Amino acid sequence: MIRKLGLLILVLAIAGGVGFWFLSAPSYVDPARIAATAPGDAQRGTAIFWQGGCASCHAAPGAKGDARLVLTGGLNLITPFGTFVAPNISPSQQGIGEWSFEDLANAMMEGVSPAGSHYYPAFPYTSYARMQLQDIADLHAFLKTLPPSDNVAGPHKLGFPFNVRRGLGLWKRLYLSPDPVLTIADASDAAKRGQYLVEGPGHCGECHTPRNPIGGMEKAQWLAGATAAEGKGVVPNITGGEGGIADWSANDIAYALESGFTPEFDSLGSSMADVVLNTAHLQGTDREAIAAYLKAVPPHPNGYPTAK
Repeated sequence: MIRKLGLLILVLAIAGGVGFWFLSAPSYVDPARIAATAPGDAQRGTAIFWQGGCASCHAAPGAKGDARLVLTGGLNLITPFGTFVAPNISPSQQGIGEWSFEDLANAMMEGVSPAGSHYYPAFPYTSYARMQLQDIADLHAFLKTLPPSDNVAGPHKLGFPFNVRRGLGLWKRLYLSPDPVLTIADASDAAKRGQYLVEGPGHCGECHTPRNPIGGMEKAQWLAGATAAEGKGVVPNITGGEGGIADWSANDIAYALESGFTPEFDSLGSSMADVVLNTAHLQGTDREAIAAYLKAVPPHPNGYPTAK
């Protein structure tokens, strides 16, 4: 009897392991879609670079001006799950110099490295999954024009079980989707464009939306603000709900994204100041589109605990 029980446990363990391996396997962008995408245009890719905020994480910490185009990596993102280190994504051997467009597309839309391992969602592929492949092709072309850096950014600093990358395959089944977050009835063309920018390359929800204990975004509180990933302070509510930006006009929002000033002429601080270094490069119509979308987002009360 004991022998049979032991055999049953062994069989169940093997079956569970096989099931885990199958369910956690990486997914890839359909190669037919890759093949059907036109060659990237570096000039168009410049705009995608600023829309995606690549420099905010991948430039050297504190970099200013043209130094923000040297994507040397090294920024430490300290979170409850451990410390994530932003990699070098410059066109060098230490970066992504040998990456193809397909490699970049799989990284950004499926969170998978060229070697087939899962990326941690500190890299906001859960938002980039909504991007158009042509935009990624254009971004790839632009990244290839940037200065190379041989900096070695170093590994993440994670403990068990978060250092088991394979388990991210199961997490992705819950939280990785190319579907839009919101359905907005009778949305204007500007709001539709803004939705693409905010929910896709701009990845605003990654910081402005609260998360559950395993790091999934609480989309029912989309853009309601959140406790900062670093555990100190909050990221503000950018909906029209209580505590949010109901009093801001669309022009106020667009101006803040260009200048870094609120309607009260306070400066946007913390990480948002760095975001403005990106959004200031956008076309005015794109900043206006972001504003139109944010004004159309359903209002929510603050998504973080109120200080006592």
